Amino acid sequence: MRITSTNLAFPREILWRGKKIMTGIYKKPVEGPVFLNRESVDKDVIADRKVHGGIHKACYLFSASEYPYWKSLYPHLEWNWGMFGENLTVEGLDEDSVCIGDIYEIGSAQVEISQPREPCFKLGVRFKNQEILAQFIARSYPGAYVRVLKEGEVKPGDPIKLVSRSPIELTIKDFFTLLFSEEKDPEVLAMALANEALPEQKRLRLKRYKKGG
Repeated sequence: MRITSTNLAFPREILWRGKKIMTGIYKKPVEGPVFLNRESVDKDVIADRKVHGGIHKACYLFSASEYPYWKSLYPHLEWNWGMFGENLTVEGLDEDSVCIGDIYEIGSAQVEISQPREPCFKLGVRFKNQEILAQFIARSYPGAYVRVLKEGEVKPGDPIKLVSRSPIELTIKDFFTLLFSEEKDPEVLAMALANEALPEQKRLRLKRYKKGG
């Protein structure tokens, strides 16, 4: 994997259900490196820290190879890297093989895959169509949030090198599918509950689906 683009948000006010709110989903590429802090990307705008940023969502990665698919569905939009609100657009990110808990070195930083992105209404605002939420879930290539284990600088062109593989091979895609499926696959559910790289709150919510739990 390799960084294609580093993207930062600038604050933008939007109107949602009659209320004015701020959002940081409108990200654009920036020249040069960005710095990964423990809870955010330096100089990036995070409007709502209840659902973005923090230790488990310090930085968001999305695959460059997904862009052609979405461009075909939304050709009328003005496209640039960062369209999905990602901090790092990544060449070679594969949700079918990258696992929750995998640890990578990027530039001078070290990160751990913590969870997939779950879409919210702000993605619909960005794409001018709330139907993209269902489309995004059906597509099942959501990108990934990372936990920053070692703060550091990253820049376009930097390779993303695997340091260690998670002992529990729960892929991003399998876990994302588990989250949104009505019938929970018991094997995938068991892997999720045992995977300590997932935020504890998310694992606690899944416990209610465990038989006898």
